[in-house]
Amino acid sequence: MKEGKEIATLAGGCFWCLEAVYDQMRGVESVESGYMGGPAPNPSYEAVCTGRTGHAEVVQITFDHAAVSFRELLEVFFVIHDPTQLNRQGNDTGTQYRSAIFCHSPEQKAVAEAVIAGFTNEKVFDRPIVTQVVAAEPFYIAEDYHQEYFARNPTQGYCQAVVNPKVAKFRTHFAEKMKT
Repeated sequence: MKEGKEIATLAGGCFWCLEAVYDQMRGVESVESGYMGGPAPNPSYEAVCTGRTGHAEVVQITFDHAAVSFRELLEVFFVIHDPTQLNRQGNDTGTQYRSAIFCHSPEQKAVAEAVIAGFTNEKVFDRPIVTQVVAAEPFYIAEDYHQEYFARNPTQGYCQAVVNPKVAKFRTHFAEKMKT
């Protein structure tokens, strides 16, 4: 990893949603959709969709921590998905759509736990946060057709109904964090 660069890996439902948001965030250098959290090596999208591989759909974010902090990435994360839904986001159901923060260091784990504790203490959500905070595991990049899916397919039905509202929410709540 280059000096000043850090990796964050987040699961919050469909990876297309998270990728579309983080691609627009200041300080984010790249976002790759993929899979993490299951025992089988090199899972395919079709296998992950069954819910039997143990993997979650994730985004792996490379960011410049001088421009954006891990805490800021998490603040966006908790706004653009529902961290109180266990193994689902909207109509997407199964463990592959769980809410999880895959930590790459003890510092990331401490920040994630502090952010969750803060939201819990402030009663930001009506229900308990079920987001898992776990150690990062091997990352498997998703098939090419999943990369930059929203950017390439903005008029596709799922993108219009599910991804676009999350992008709009990011733009509304975090305009100051957008790339110029």
